[in-house]
Amino acid sequence: VAADEGILHASGGGVPPVTKDYCIIYNSNWVSLPKTLDNATFRSLENLTSTVLCSSSEAPSGVMKDKAVVVMRGNCTFLEKARIAQSLGAKMLLIASKSRLSAISDNKTDFEDVTLPIALIRYNDIVDMQLVLGNEVNVTLYSPPLPEFDYSMVVIFLIAVFTVALGGYWSGVAELENLKAVASPGERETRRKKEENVTFTPVTVILFVVICCVMLVLLYFFYKWLVYVIISVFCLASAMSLYNCLAALIAEIPIGQCRVTCCNKTIEVRLIFLAVFCIAAAVVWAVFRNEDRWAWILQDILGVAFCLNFIKTLKMPNFKSCVILLGLLLLYDVFFVFITPFITKNGASIMVEVAAGPFGNSEKLPVVIRVPRLEHSASTLCDLPFSLLGFGDIIVPGLLVAYCRRFDVQTRSSSVYYISCTIAYAVGMVLTFVVLALMKMGQPALLYLVPCTLITSSLVAWRRKEMKKFWKGSSYQVGWMP
Repeated sequence: VAADEGILHASGGGVPPVTKDYCIIYNSNWVSLPKTLDNATFRSLENLTSTVLCSSSEAPSGVMKDKAVVVMRGNCTFLEKARIAQSLGAKMLLIASKSRLSAISDNKTDFEDVTLPIALIRYNDIVDMQLVLGNEVNVTLYSPPLPEFDYSMVVIFLIAVFTVALGGYWSGVAELENLKAVASPGERETRRKKEENVTFTPVTVILFVVICCVMLVLLYFFYKWLVYVIISVFCLASAMSLYNCLAALIAEIPIGQCRVTCCNKTIEVRLIFLAVFCIAAAVVWAVFRNEDRWAWILQDILGVAFCLNFIKTLKMPNFKSCVILLGLLLLYDVFFVFITPFITKNGASIMVEVAAGPFGNSEKLPVVIRVPRLEHSASTLCDLPFSLLGFGDIIVPGLLVAYCRRFDVQTRSSSVYYISCTIAYAVGMVLTFVVLALMKMGQPALLYLVPCTLITSSLVAWRRKEMKKFWKGSSYQVGWMP
């Protein structure tokens, strides 16, 4: 059975007519839809969603003649409905479903006489059609070919490379300040109080990956409850991250530094306003997170701030820890994308199901950068209105880029490791998009990002004859002088 995505193009009766497109699912073995609107035939829509059309007596007499008819999904089969609709003169049958759209599958052998187009549509779209276009609506069906490339990927690419590069650079700035503090005893205690970094050891790396695996499995089975926990954690963490990012910028501005004293502590007034702004941004996103027209912008801003703060705060002590972390997370990504379809009952990967919201859950995890697709297609309407990139695909390679930047600072190597690793990350992203376009299916980006960044960093260290220092990390920093 072939299940295909198509578009219902609806036109209202106004002057000029208002039009809108909706997702449909049809079976290409039963009907061949035109690829463009140029060859499509419009039919007047008759809304009969008060019936399931399992018998001819359910339909009012004469209302279906030469029309597109929409009825509710019921106990009888699609083809049984279609035979009744065709016998009453209908030219198109739309079946409205309140549940998730699925493949249209019936035994066509006993229904060879049924020739009218049949499509499955969301019931909410029928309601929206009446609200937007009115009661007099003309509809047609078509199925445009999938675009080879969507330019939203360019935006995703720029956001990802910018975040990784800036996060790595910020980590290097913090490392330089630390080394200066080590060389100046007077600054050492002050710097220690400001330092908020967390260092990953090989043991904590393994523990972190195990926690990721457990969390993903728990989300798969208990998604409808845990999704709200993740949303709450994201709001809190992103607000704090946005504050840290903007506070670092504000600290470089030498004006507006008036302070207030409270509980024997002084704080700049501008930082109080900044904290209120960051909390408000997270709250606004939480309230309007399902508003697709603009909420994605706020989610991306909060997401970039979260990734930047994570890359700057979490320190990899050496290349050995980087190899363990990136290698294990590569295996984690590949296993949950490519291997789990052979384990799950519905044959879907756990990673893809959790990312999409298992079992048609309308709430989505806020752990992705998302940009609206710029190329119009049925896939855009049906289930992928956004191009997505997970935070992990930015943070995980970003930790290696940050380590390279810190190693450059420690060894005064003119940013060669940092620049090389950042370029390797960009190449890995391009490779991911190329494979995505060729295979027409979601890809675990770490499958391409991890080899590109690890191999490039290793080659640079080998070429510069610094592999031993690069592998063991910063135990030799004590001799650094400003």
